[in-house]
Amino acid sequence: MSSEVDAHIILATEDLTKEFSGFVAVNGVNLQVARGTIHALIGPNGAGKTTFFNLLTKFLNPTRGKILFKGRDITALSPADVARLGVVRSFQISAVFPHLSVLENVRIALQRQRGGSFDFWRSKKVLDGLNERALTLIDDVGLSSFVHEMAVELPYGRKRALEIATTLALDPEMLLLDEPTAGMGHEDIDRIAALIKTVSANRTVLMVEHNLSVVSHLSDRITVLTRGRVLAEGDYATVSTNPEVREAYMGTGHA
Repeated sequence: MSSEVDAHIILATEDLTKEFSGFVAVNGVNLQVARGTIHALIGPNGAGKTTFFNLLTKFLNPTRGKILFKGRDITALSPADVARLGVVRSFQISAVFPHLSVLENVRIALQRQRGGSFDFWRSKKVLDGLNERALTLIDDVGLSSFVHEMAVELPYGRKRALEIATTLALDPEMLLLDEPTAGMGHEDIDRIAALIKTVSANRTVLMVEHNLSVVSHLSDRITVLTRGRVLAEGDYATVSTNPEVREAYMGTGHA
């Protein structure tokens, strides 16, 4: 691969493998994610998608293989170090402070991005200095009318939008989204899909997603996993007509 092509690859894995007591959950995965794209990771239940995400964000250590971010080997780094480099994951289960407001949640995330400990002890004046940036992020995710609502009182889809706002507060270069539309109705799915498209404008997105309609509308490239291996890769038209992919999803090679 030429250096010119390398510059376009922001994240890559080489022979990435994870075994649990003899069970191979991720098996020799070679993945390349191009800078500035939305790349979807799909596959049937048990395909190894979440384990793969856990390896990328260092919540699990691989049995073998490498993870490269912008050409740098990050395989041995801690989760915090990976996040500091600009690879940030938004969790499948909403991870916000339920009894703080939307504004307070985003402001806390902005403090984290700045480094050091949370400034709960600081004066209100100092914390208010973060408000302008926090309100901009809140507006970006469509929550301007919910600024002073407690997170626990938000509808599910809005809570996920808040989670994305707190993730964006960390100013990631690459955003990993784990099932961003799971458990949502059509209206929320459409809203979150539009939000993902918006936030991808100046960053790279890698997402695990079950909703194939969302995948087809958003993704520049799709990698299909099954039994821990890469089954197919390409755009939606390519993978959706692949007989092996259709069999993996539906148990048949027919439409």
